Amino acid sequence: MSSGTAPLLLLSMPQMLDPNFAKTVVLLCDYTDQGAFGFVVNRQMEEPAWQLIRTEPPVRIDPDVRLWVGGPVDLQRTWVLMSEAQGPDDEQREIVPGILLSVSRELTLQLLQAPPSARARVLVGYAGWGPGQLDKELAASAWLTALVDPGLIFGVPPEDMWETAIRRLGAEPAALQTSPGVH
Repeated sequence: MSSGTAPLLLLSMPQMLDPNFAKTVVLLCDYTDQGAFGFVVNRQMEEPAWQLIRTEPPVRIDPDVRLWVGGPVDLQRTWVLMSEAQGPDDEQREIVPGILLSVSRELTLQLLQAPPSARARVLVGYAGWGPGQLDKELAASAWLTALVDPGLIFGVPPEDMWETAIRRLGAEPAALQTSPGVH
C-alpha cells in the first residue's frame, strides 16, 4: 500500500503486542511521505472525564462523560470526533462524509459539560507514525485495512468494534496470522 490512501481504518492483527494498539481500530486521517496520523476509535477511558480534566476557568463536567484514548502521542491535547458539523467551520475538517474532526476548545468544553453523545467524543492523544514506519508495519502484516464506516465508529459499542470490523472483512479474528502474504 502506498501513501496517500487515507482515510481508511487500520485494524490491528490479533498478535499485536504493543499495548497501545492491541485489538484497536484506528481511523487513519493522513498518510503521506512525511508519515501517518490518526486516532484509535475504540478505547474509552474507565475514569469519568471530571476526574482527569482541569479547565481554566473551571467548568462543571457532566459526571457520565468519558474521554477516549486517541493514541499514545501528545496526551495533553484533545480533539473532537463527531458525526455532524458543530462549532466553527475553520476549526473542523471532514475526514469522510459522516466523520468530522475538530480542534475547537469551545466545542470540547461544550461536550464535556453535556450528557454523553453517541455522535461525538473527546479524544485524548493521537496515533502517529514517522516516514516509512507505517509502510513497514503494513508490510509485516501488523494491520488489516478497511474502508472507513461512520456507522462502525459511532454505532458499534467500543468493546465490540474491533471484532465487528474484522468480521465485516470476512475474517475470523482467531484464525488470523501475522506471516507476510498468508491472509
